[in-house]
Amino acid sequence: MRLFVAVYPPPESVGHLGAQVARLRVGAAAAAGTNVRLADPAHLHVTLAFLGDVEAARLVEVESALGLAAEAFHDGRNAPPRFSLGGGGRFGQGRSTVLWVGLRGEVEALHVLAGLVRSRLRQRLPCDDARPFRPHLTVARPGERMDLADIEADRADLDGYQGPEWQATELLLIRSHLDPRPSRYDRLAAWPL
Repeated sequence: MRLFVAVYPPPESVGHLGAQVARLRVGAAAAAGTNVRLADPAHLHVTLAFLGDVEAARLVEVESALGLAAEAFHDGRNAPPRFSLGGGGRFGQGRSTVLWVGLRGEVEALHVLAGLVRSRLRQRLPCDDARPFRPHLTVARPGERMDLADIEADRADLDGYQGPEWQATELLLIRSHLDPRPSRYDRLAAWPL
């Protein structure tokens, strides 16, 4: 099973972001039929840890580790952390270009949660999500189908974007399916924050 751990923004925040993306050059390109691979709003999430392929027999270990991470995070907190979507960035280049939106608010709390999740998982599994944690939601994968100047203009527009505030209320374990058809995600388990 291909697994990752995430927090999801609420539909109101996703809808607000969607309206912003529609006004960007990448949104106009998608509306004109260019395959800029806009992210599916139903799948917008902040990945805290990517586990990759995990044997089904180890699912109980994964869930136990995540339960301990959520419990450790929750201890001492009066309320789930608050965020808003805002700021923009770009990963990769050429075919691998990704446009993303960042988070504002109690972002340090998300770094703490990601650290707890990764630490607890490493204690039980040979998982190696060595990439540094950078909280973001992928907006589009325009690759080389758009001029880099247009992508940079969209990134700059996202820098000025500020979405509505929301709380991260649960930690989710998600299974992703890699098929020829659009990505599918199944929610396997959740823990309150």
